[in-house]
Amino acid sequence: MTDFLPWPTADLHGAAQALVAALGCGLLIGIERERRKGEGPHRALAGLRSFTLACITGAAAALTGSMGLVVAGAVFVGALTVVAYARDRSDDPGITTEIALLLTYLIGVLCLWSVPLAAGLATGLTALLAGRERMHRFARHWLQPAEVRDGILLAAIVLLALPLVPDRPLWEQALNPHVIVQLLVLILSVQSAAHLARRLLQTQQAIALSALASGFVSSTATIATMGLAAREGQGSPRLMAGGGLLSCVSTQVQVLLVAAAVQPAWLGHLAWSALAAGVLALLWGLWLVRGGLPDGVAAGVSSPRIEGLPGTGQDRMFSLKGALAVAALLTGIQVLVQALTAWLGSAGLIVGTLLGALADLHSALGAVFASGPPASVGHQAVWLALVVHAASKSVTAWAVGGWRYFAWLAPGLWAHTALGVAVLLLA
Repeated sequence: MTDFLPWPTADLHGAAQALVAALGCGLLIGIERERRKGEGPHRALAGLRSFTLACITGAAAALTGSMGLVVAGAVFVGALTVVAYARDRSDDPGITTEIALLLTYLIGVLCLWSVPLAAGLATGLTALLAGRERMHRFARHWLQPAEVRDGILLAAIVLLALPLVPDRPLWEQALNPHVIVQLLVLILSVQSAAHLARRLLQTQQAIALSALASGFVSSTATIATMGLAAREGQGSPRLMAGGGLLSCVSTQVQVLLVAAAVQPAWLGHLAWSALAAGVLALLWGLWLVRGGLPDGVAAGVSSPRIEGLPGTGQDRMFSLKGALAVAALLTGIQVLVQALTAWLGSAGLIVGTLLGALADLHSALGAVFASGPPASVGHQAVWLALVVHAASKSVTAWAVGGWRYFAWLAPGLWAHTALGVAVLLLA
């Protein structure tokens, strides 16, 4: 008899804990299903007691240590769900309850190996079941056909393309396919986040929040994305320029974060410069955003769409062609940096910093900070890097967004850069 008991006396506490956890998980899911079970001949398959018993049965089967018994229990529960579905005569027969019952049994089995994982799975299942109406309303009425297609495309790039592309440079330190796809995913994600934010919030608020958040990843990519939106008529050039300028606030904050991580001695020399430049960029950017009226940007929930009909430009979460163009532009800058570095050789800290600032300011300044505590050469490299990076952003804004977008962005961009450089030189 003892050969069939995998739990010796010393482990009875663990067995009791698994059974209690299965009881709680079954009750949690069962209560939600009981509220939707209905009454009469068309009531659902299972309710509170059935789900609770299924979960405890799974835990008890696992406690015996017999895998055959666990599989037999799963087959039995699965057979019950098939019979119940075949006998369902309601107008809208679904299989949600049947699948949930089988999963509840497996959650009971899981209680033996990991109570937190089983409890988390039970909580997630209950939330999924309870959110039926909201999820249906989201999928059928709020979500638009073009957004579904773009979401599938973005998921395919993230889940399929990104893991498969090689993660090694094709030439020196440049042209890494994995990094290029990462950059493309970043640009598409920024566009998607901005699109969804415009639907959930007022346009001005959405632009400001999305620009500040995406600026911590790449201010240059954010400026390019806002410029692309302005060129395609998704917002006025002034509004999008305000968002691009707000991303520069994140750049100033991130400069201080890089200094704190690499060489804290630089913080005292950069704090006032970054604070002054960041405050000016914030105020100027908010002024542009508040005064920039949207050009046809729809906010709020729109009416239901018919699947299969072409969506308008406002329905698209992102522009794949535009994102590819921006990724190619930024990759080209990196290739130019690598080519000039290979041509000039080790021309010193300043030249390397200026070349690096064309593509990524934080990487360039990180190299300066890592070289040692603040010195005259380091100060010169920092303020020159800030100027060169502002020039790189200006070129990107003009090339992607056009003259109107550039005209609104450039004054604030150069004003906050000049203020930061002036304070740094005075320090």
